[in-house]
This record gives sequence, structure tokens and C-alpha cells, in this order.
Amino acid sequence: MLIGSDRENMITMIAEQLHTRLLENMTTAVLLLDGNMRLSHINNAAETLLGLSGNRHHGQPLADLLLDPDSIIDVIENTREDGATHTERHAIWKTKSGGELITNRVDYTVSRIDDIIDTELVIEIQPIDRILEINREVNLVNAQSANDALLKGLAHEIKNPLSGIRGAAQLLETELSSRELLEYTKIIVSETDRLRNLVDRMLGPRQPFRKSAFNVHKVLERVAQLVETSAQKTEIQLVKDYDPSIPSIVGDEEQLIQVFLNIAVNAVQAINENLSQTDSSELEQPFIRLRSRIIRHFTIGQDQHKLACRLSIEDNGPGVPDDMKETMFVPMVSGYASNSGLGLAIAQQIVNRHKGLIVCESEPGDTKFFVYLPIEIGG
Repeated sequence: MLIGSDRENMITMIAEQLHTRLLENMTTAVLLLDGNMRLSHINNAAETLLGLSGNRHHGQPLADLLLDPDSIIDVIENTREDGATHTERHAIWKTKSGGELITNRVDYTVSRIDDIIDTELVIEIQPIDRILEINREVNLVNAQSANDALLKGLAHEIKNPLSGIRGAAQLLETELSSRELLEYTKIIVSETDRLRNLVDRMLGPRQPFRKSAFNVHKVLERVAQLVETSAQKTEIQLVKDYDPSIPSIVGDEEQLIQVFLNIAVNAVQAINENLSQTDSSELEQPFIRLRSRIIRHFTIGQDQHKLACRLSIEDNGPGVPDDMKETMFVPMVSGYASNSGLGLAIAQQIVNRHKGLIVCESEPGDTKFFVYLPIEIGG
């Protein structure tokens, strides 16, 4: 039986564990600072947002972890002095993680607390950009679902008459003796087959979904082989930036390989076209970067996942034309005359089947296709 100070210590320890568990399961990014404005705790949402690590940065001054921290530190100092809660809107928080600059536009609130050990201040951060991104992603998922429904209905209306036309042409072929007329029936049959195949491709992959656990870097390495083959002819530099801590994901490995091949082919094609139209001496070394990162407490569409991976294919080509940014995942939309415009639409369909999403950020010289895939805990 616990008595006196032992009982109080046990209660304190249980309370601290409960506070920690609550913080780690919050979607709001939270930082706890001690009286010297040193980091005493950072929850998972804040680690993901800022690219910081609780283990690595514990005890470090917040000012040393931020780039251009002066305005943020001023707000924190005001809270320490007057004890009042201060909220700042549309602020810019900049950090560096692994040499990568991370910039977030956020609303944040600084409050003073006195009843948690080693903690004097709590900072709650709401990323504005991420909220806008989630809204765009939800719209993208809804639009994709509407496109799929439209295509299925259209396919039914097209394929039924095509079957009748093909059958009638074959029957007519048995009644004709003229070689010239037989050539016409063969054209009818071949063209109806071509249209049927096009409709099937618009509907996306029809093979069954084969789920298994696999390493995502196997998928990226298959893409790397394709890029390296192209690089021998066009001098495209291949850059790999993998996070080896990403666990296996569960999905259809072959279909996901097709996703990244479709994106990589577009990147290679865009760079090659840019090289052919521009004096090479005026261009930077063309590159394609394959990158993988793990993210926590991340919302994909309308679903939040405790763990997800972000796989990206990045290039310094000419970028996606402005008039295509909103329609690039719509079937039959392409920026290339030789392209059917189905690659990205099919890729999005496949990733949606994995409960994931493809998002593109592009401007001249900097195009990134992000593929977000949830990781099943224990999968």
C-alpha cells in the first residue's frame, strides 16, 4: 500500500504519462518550453510540421531551432512578462531539417502555465497552408470520384454499340467475296478494337488488387533504373534521398511501380523537350530527385493517419503549364502531342485505391509530385 509522498509521486507520474499521451495524439502542433525558453517537449504533430525531433532537440533554445526567430521570440517574451495569452496570425515559421528549408505559414498561440514540471510556456501551432491543402485535396478526391463515375457510365454507353458494330462487320465479312470490300470490314473491326482498348485504359487498371507488404524503396529503385537509362542519352542527373526508417507498406507493388513510372516518364519527357528547345549552356544541370520521408498524424483527403510516407519525384524542368495545373489528373488531358493524357489520371486512380493521394507543386525549374500513402500500423 502506498502512503504519503510515494502516493503523491505515483499520482504525479501517472498524470505526466497521461499528459504526454494526450499531446502525442493531438493533431495540433504543440511545443512546451521551460523558463529559459528551451524545448522541454514537442509532440508528433509539431515534429512533422517543423521537421524537428524531440530526442535530438530536447533542451535546446527555441531561438536556435528557428530561422528568423526574432518576431516569434518577442511574442514569447511578452507572454512571460505579462502572463497573458498571445495569438499571432499568418506568421512565418522557418526551420531546417537535414539541410532542407521548411517554411510554414501558421497561426500560433503562446500561453503561460505553472502546473507542469519543467514547463512554463505552451505554444499551439495551426498551419494555415496545410488546412488550405487539405481542402484542395478533398476537392481533388471528390473530383476524381466524379470522373470515375462519369467514365464508367460513358464506357458502358460506348462499349455496347462498339460490340454491335464489330459483330456486324464480322458477319458482313463472311458474306463478301471482294478483297477490296473485305479490307473495309477489317478496318471497321480494328478501329472498334482500338476504341474499346482506349475506353478500357480510361477506366484504369482492371487487374485485381493484390495486397502484400513491401519496401517502398524497391518501387523507387525501379524508377531509378528507367531514369538512369534516359540519363545516358540526355545527361539527366539522378539524385536519391531516401529515409531508411520507413517501414513496409501494404498495397499492390506492381501497380504502384506503374504510378511512379508514369510520373517519371513525364519528368523525363519535360526535361528532354526543354533541352531540345533551349540552348543547353543556358540551363542548369538537369536532374530528377527521388525522395522518401515518413510523416506522422497526417491527413490524406478526409482521413487522418497516425503514420504515412511521402514519396516524391522532383525535377528542375520547365514546370507544369498554368492552364494544366487544375486538370492534369483529368483523363485525356496532356501537354504533349505524343501523350494520350491517361498516365497521371490512372496513377491517381491507383493511389486512391491505396487510400492515398498524388499532389503536384510546380513552377519553372522546380516541379514536385508528392505521393502520400498511409502506413498500416503493424502491417
